[in-house]
Amino acid sequence: MGTDTLGTDTPADARPAAGPAGPGDLAAALNTPEVRRDPYPCYARMRRESPVHRSDQGIWYLTRYADVEAALGDLRLSNDRDRMTRAFGGLGGNLKALSRLTDRLGRVMTNTDPPDHARLRKLANRAFTARRIEALRDGVQAIVDRLVDQAVAAGPAMDLIEAVASPLPLAVVCELFGIPAEDRPQVKSWFGRLGKLTEDIGLAEAAIGQCEEYLDRLVRLRRAEPGDDLISALVATQAQDDRFTTAELLSTCFVLITAGDETTTHLIGNSALALLRHPDQLARLREDPALIRSAVEELARYDTPTQAIVRVVAEDVPIGGRTLREGELVYLFLASTNRDPDRFDDPDRLDLARTGNRHLSFGNGPHFCLGGPLAKLQAEVALGTLVRRLPHLRLSDETTLEWRPNPLQRRLSALPLTF
Repeated sequence: MGTDTLGTDTPADARPAAGPAGPGDLAAALNTPEVRRDPYPCYARMRRESPVHRSDQGIWYLTRYADVEAALGDLRLSNDRDRMTRAFGGLGGNLKALSRLTDRLGRVMTNTDPPDHARLRKLANRAFTARRIEALRDGVQAIVDRLVDQAVAAGPAMDLIEAVASPLPLAVVCELFGIPAEDRPQVKSWFGRLGKLTEDIGLAEAAIGQCEEYLDRLVRLRRAEPGDDLISALVATQAQDDRFTTAELLSTCFVLITAGDETTTHLIGNSALALLRHPDQLARLREDPALIRSAVEELARYDTPTQAIVRVVAEDVPIGGRTLREGELVYLFLASTNRDPDRFDDPDRLDLARTGNRHLSFGNGPHFCLGGPLAKLQAEVALGTLVRRLPHLRLSDETTLEWRPNPLQRRLSALPLTF
């Protein structure tokens, strides 16, 4: 799951414009096909030449570990929905549509600052516990086995994204929230439309409305007949603490359901690709399956699904000899920090047994990703199962790989494999 931010999947008309990258605007290179295929040399150049970089559009880009780590905990860099909407609108984005979208989401932990953020996150923390997540492991394993069985039956080739990485998080969240089997196709349809946020805000807005109407019915049902699911746990938490409104409860459910879908998908896809490109590390994992937890941490560092998250300056902030002014947007490049040689030894090397791996793939500070442990659990089970069950797994054709054009996320369109 991605870190708490409204801007992780930025609307297309609010992103930096593509164009040639010269000394005055290294950031423009992030939109080119060449850099989409491998952004890490570009990040290395930005860390060397302009680590606190202001683009031609006035957006700040932070790429060093120390700066980003400090920024993630700095309350002067805001995640507030109203500030964020105004900042993107100032870039020529669809301000009216963005305002409607954020109003629809309401005041939830992903688009608030402390103290409201701490209050709202407390609601989710009480229900979304480590014990509840770990209890899902056997269920996740059953889902992965079913998906792999289907792929093997249809083999000897598959698109890993379509066959396993994409359906897995949706199936897991439906189990977690106790969504009935007969409703899951509709939920899948809403997820598909939400995935088009960068292309059509109106389509995403309609999907949000329909999803929230469904969740409202589900919440009312759980109030009458509690079960052993996350919505029942959230309802019980609200009953114990009447500071949480029904609207906040619904918005929290919505955020928890949707937040980890694509991030988990692409953590699995990117990780599988990295293993196949590093046969020595793949063999190491096959020989020592107990490495899987360390491996997932390293794979999340090595090729980070959420490349960057967005903040807006609420109060002037000095960073790296520059001053970020109130109202300006700041992109915090988590993926660049994860390859910073000032923080990691030999950072461009994949080492599944790396120690001291304090990567920032799931953020840090007050907005540290609540769903990170669930995303990592799914990656552990999926990758461990693929390595164990498909000993001859390999890339079908490296030249066909395409990365989606969003510089804030690292997402394969497909991952064709043979086995």
